[in-house]
Amino acid sequence: MRWEERNGAEKDRPRTAQSFCVPKAEIAATGSYDLSLNRYKEVEHEERNHAAPADIIRELRRWRRKFRRLTKLEEMLG
Repeated sequence: MRWEERNGAEKDRPRTAQSFCVPKAEIAATGSYDLSLNRYKEVEHEERNHAAPADIIRELRRWRRKFRRLTKLEEMLG
């Protein structure tokens, strides 16, 4: 159990993990003994590269033209 490891390996878990330890002194330093997870948990943000808006619009227009052709073909087939 992780609780049994609270004085061992559990202390070395990063604050991005599902569970981690926070030193009592750090909690006491806030003055409120607030144990809210978000106060101590660190969040890793993943950088993402997105296409430029103009490229997305161009791609949507291309798909719209294909969809229109498909609709016409379906109408012809009845």
